Amino acid sequence: MAPAENFPFVVADPAFGEASRLPYMPMTLRLQEREVSVSALLDTGSAVNVLPYEAGLQLGAVWERPTTTVRLTGNLANEPARVLTLMGSVGSLPPVRLVFAWTRAPGVPVILGQVNFFMEFDVCFFRSQSRFEVNVKSEAQA
Repeated sequence: MAPAENFPFVVADPAFGEASRLPYMPMTLRLQEREVSVSALLDTGSAVNVLPYEAGLQLGAVWERPTTTVRLTGNLANEPARVLTLMGSVGSLPPVRLVFAWTRAPGVPVILGQVNFFMEFDVCFFRSQSRFEVNVKSEAQA
């Protein structure tokens, strides 16, 4: 198994300092031959991965192309979303197929949720140390 990738929590709002630190990490998303580097928020409370509209366009996805729609919840409940399957890479870990709810909602970050980021990766949060580790799921779980 590859060694885990380590990341610091990121200050989301300098006015709130330490209290605003969130688990954002850099990753690469790929659709066919196109790639985009993003900063993704790990959200254990999110049911699904969410991809902002602009990131999908950068990858060459076409909103009008027929695909499965998905219903989002919470503050995105009224926003349309489509299923988009991408390859995702975290640091030196092997790429993994990730399924996203691609939305046109403005101002949404890349969100990594239960389906299927946390099904494909093991994550350990060390909030008191302001860091977290990410690794591909162990073979025993595969």
